[in-house]
Amino acid sequence: MRSRAMLSDNRRLSQGVRLRAALVLLLVCTLPLAARAQVDPATAEFGGACAMALAEGKHIQTKCSVTWRKDDKTYCFNTEQAKSSFISDPVANLQKAKERFAASDFENTESGMGHFTGEDAQAFVDGLIKAASEKNGGIYSLNDAVTGQTIPLVYDKVDFTRTLDGYGFFPDVIFHAKDDAAKKYLVDFWVRPKDGKLTLMDVRVFKAPKKEGEKWITMTRQPKPWWWIPASEHPGKSETKRGWEVMSAIEEHVLSERAGNSGVFKLKDDKTGEVLDLDFIGLHQPVRRLKEDGRFFACSDFRKQGSTDEYYDIDFWLEEKDGKISVKEVRVHKVPVLEDGNYVQKSRYSFDPKTFEVVP
Repeated sequence: MRSRAMLSDNRRLSQGVRLRAALVLLLVCTLPLAARAQVDPATAEFGGACAMALAEGKHIQTKCSVTWRKDDKTYCFNTEQAKSSFISDPVANLQKAKERFAASDFENTESGMGHFTGEDAQAFVDGLIKAASEKNGGIYSLNDAVTGQTIPLVYDKVDFTRTLDGYGFFPDVIFHAKDDAAKKYLVDFWVRPKDGKLTLMDVRVFKAPKKEGEKWITMTRQPKPWWWIPASEHPGKSETKRGWEVMSAIEEHVLSERAGNSGVFKLKDDKTGEVLDLDFIGLHQPVRRLKEDGRFFACSDFRKQGSTDEYYDIDFWLEEKDGKISVKEVRVHKVPVLEDGNYVQKSRYSFDPKTFEVVP
């Protein structure tokens, strides 16, 4: 009798647990979508904008209540129907969304710049540097992409600011080395408007100190950052894309990918399948165009994260559509190989120079 009673009690307990679980599930399912949202729009692709709306040429911001994950990336939608439409043809829709997002990004920058001046950009950068220095005992720690080292610098002043319409502001800042005031650096800060306020895009060393005899001189690094290539601060629009515009599109792509991966550029090696964690160093010049189909092509330098001497040569292929240019393919061109105790770069493929033309 006791066994039957215990079995009956256990059944009632089990039924009670299932009932409570069902009630919890029902409660969750009847919650408003906003209450169930788990994704921060700032961390999602396209800044939380509806991916399907972008594919249709519209920009609709969402709260990321409806999402879809693909290749470790989260895409947001304003409705379940929009999500269903998107994943019915994800490859084509994603490409359309990327093109529209890139176009709207440029348009927003161009119009947003009308609300700011070069002086605003200078004040913004001045504040950023001072705030960072105050937290670090008066030292501004600069991560130098070329050397892979962190340089302790002392802030002197913002020297001047270049303005490129549609691309942003570029304050040129003078620093000196912590250990020697004669060692001067000129550092470029790339700033542009976003969501009604100025945002820091990138920081690059433009000129670095070099010892000649008993004196330090400041030398321009080669190749220069792409924003130094335009002859005018108001280059205007051109029917034919110029080399610096192609380089700008590549760096925008790199920064976007890096932002979604905690500052690391992740690239799947098309030969080995390995996911490479890379630090961006810079772009090569000149840019070239394939004669056969008009695609743009440029090389770049990356370094394996955590290493000081393992360098990759990465190739970017870009296409132009409706006046906008965007990255379509990224491939590993040269890889670091250890020979006699040193890393050297080995090419995986070569190009016929007759098939390309230089983009001025």
